[in-house]
Amino acid sequence: MRTKKISEYETIDFSREDKALLILDQTLLPNEKKILRLVRVCEVWEAIKKLRVRGAPAIGIAAAFGLYLGAEGIDTEDKEVFYRELEGVKGYLASSRPTAVNLFWALKRMWERALELKGEELEQIRKELLEEAFRIRLEDIEMCRKIGEHALTLVKKGDGLLTHCNAGQLATAKYGTATSVMYLGHEKGYDFKIYSDETRPLLQGARLTSFELHEAGMDVTLICDNMAATVMSRGKVQAVFVGADRIAANGDSANKIGTYGLAIMARHFGIPFYICAPSSTVDLNTESGEAIPIEERPDEEVTSMWYERPMVAEGVQVYNPAFDVTPHELITAIITEEGVLYPPYSRSLRG
Repeated sequence: MRTKKISEYETIDFSREDKALLILDQTLLPNEKKILRLVRVCEVWEAIKKLRVRGAPAIGIAAAFGLYLGAEGIDTEDKEVFYRELEGVKGYLASSRPTAVNLFWALKRMWERALELKGEELEQIRKELLEEAFRIRLEDIEMCRKIGEHALTLVKKGDGLLTHCNAGQLATAKYGTATSVMYLGHEKGYDFKIYSDETRPLLQGARLTSFELHEAGMDVTLICDNMAATVMSRGKVQAVFVGADRIAANGDSANKIGTYGLAIMARHFGIPFYICAPSSTVDLNTESGEAIPIEERPDEEVTSMWYERPMVAEGVQVYNPAFDVTPHELITAIITEEGVLYPPYSRSLRG
């Protein structure tokens, strides 16, 4: 019996019949492919918090369906009570992770849709909220494809591409953001040589990116994070493509920890450094990267998660920020579904 490839799974989907959010549990990859059925809001919150579903676009999609599940779970015929409790669900889901703006964008969009429907019966409101969540998911697929099409104009056949963390199909509904150029290039015979940083401490580049690209038939090589400068110095990388969890109005971009260092190295070696993200990741209400909240995660992700025994002495302090912010002056271009945006970003992003 043929083993089902990762590209044949839906990263995130919804069963209308069962009223269940279906996600591929990314904490188990690459060793186990397991679909989780989430039917309660607390299960969606836990899945986002524990990185069972991760990647800014996928988090937004999960939150949208989570709000719908919350609407289904409100047992009342009183509209005032319904909207008050639904707003509580919105706040609860928003508390799952602080950095990825797509989470808040999707919840805001769903909430605004609910407010537009205030004149409808509660059954119709719930139905329309489900359709809005499906629209968000469908739009994500189209946005990612457009990002890839724009990015392809910036590279040549046979180029070496480096990426960090996982901004792939597993972080979106399909194609990915930073990897969309790789998927589309693969379809068109570009024969890219791809380097994937392992991405400490949670190893998303090793466990997820190299896994999904390899299963898709691409030429991908895994490297430790501290090998990137050596690979660049040997002329093996012609462009760096990474995703983003939040892009400030001036172009400063928050992405998985280690991205900032890559941008510095790319500048040193004269390699273009590209941020790839849907326009929903742009936060024009945040003026610069200094105002982006940076999530700090548990010590054990660094000290013991991947080891049979702790690999540091008991009592040693640990600093574990999940993201860093790359200053806009190190970013060659920001690629969204709208096109390739160049500096000054304070103007091009607003445009």
